[in-house]
Amino acid sequence: MEKRLDTIDLFLKILSRVSITPDDDGLLDYIRDYLAEFEAIWVNKGGVKNLFLTKKFGDGKHICFVGHVDIVPAGDGWRTNPFVPVIDGDYIYARGTQDMKSGVVAMVQACRDLENFNGRVSIMLTSDEEGDGTYGLQILLRHLKEIDLLPDYCLIGEPTCEEVFGDAIKVGRRGSINGEIVIKGRQGHAAYPEKSINPIHQVAPILDKIAGVNLDSGDNNFAPSKIVLTDIRGGMEVTNVTPSSLKIMFNIRNSTKISKDSVKEYIEELFSGLDYSLKLEQSSFPFVTDRDSALIENLNRAIFDITGVKAKLSTAGGTSDGRHIAPYGIDVVEFGVINDRIHAVDERTTIYEVESLYRVYKRFISLMNN
Repeated sequence: MEKRLDTIDLFLKILSRVSITPDDDGLLDYIRDYLAEFEAIWVNKGGVKNLFLTKKFGDGKHICFVGHVDIVPAGDGWRTNPFVPVIDGDYIYARGTQDMKSGVVAMVQACRDLENFNGRVSIMLTSDEEGDGTYGLQILLRHLKEIDLLPDYCLIGEPTCEEVFGDAIKVGRRGSINGEIVIKGRQGHAAYPEKSINPIHQVAPILDKIAGVNLDSGDNNFAPSKIVLTDIRGGMEVTNVTPSSLKIMFNIRNSTKISKDSVKEYIEELFSGLDYSLKLEQSSFPFVTDRDSALIENLNRAIFDITGVKAKLSTAGGTSDGRHIAPYGIDVVEFGVINDRIHAVDERTTIYEVESLYRVYKRFISLMNN
């Protein structure tokens, strides 16, 4: 077993790995060696590594920490080398500090320090969360189901906090529906509009019924499902020719009240009488964990015990690997450091947040042990 390191020293080692999706740069092997007392199960495919570390202490519940070691490319304009972590005052700068190597180091260190538990404790890690995830946690979860090792509770270490550390837990995520509408017309001369069919003119009267429109009113768990237009284009970028077609692209971060079928019905009603085609793709489905779950109760208490902050329960933001876990009937939440510079230049977090996240996770395990 690797020698136990101070939490920040371990963090600096993890940050130094250039683990750009899907290459883990040897990081998963290092974590396996660091947690040598845990059984290691590998499910690797398509250049993606997935590691499940597990240890059975008793016959009680199975709790699992979930994370990803892969990061997005650095981009240009950094004040320091993004793959050589730099401590500047209270901050640590490097790619992956927030998303989500802070979560990874906290869960690894908390599990390293675990001496007893009345059930099973595991860590589920992938090297392809930032990519398309085809061979990520989806295939690992299928394997765990086959060998009867699916956990009862999952805590994902994604960065969730907004203003201060401890202020937000993600208890679910909205789904994501991508859409493309192509309105077909007939190209013509702008001087003779009566001889053409201009799809821009056709869509103009109904544009305000799709641009930024809420498809539901939201509820206690989710904000309203809003149509967000992401692209409109047509024509040849000249002033004297009307276009033969117009393409509109959009995204909807949907609640459990809205489905792909209901979006299709809404579009069909609006575009009735027009010559158009519609493509819809549900890239992820919404999920929410029961607010009375022991997972949420104990995580909330752990956060308050360590920080004195009462966390709000949120479903805001994009998608996460929780969308793959929830369909198995597993209670899943997310909690991590402040999320204000993920994927950005000069990504950073604080020493306080990383050390506090480790303490929250450690306290959470002790509370789940009761």
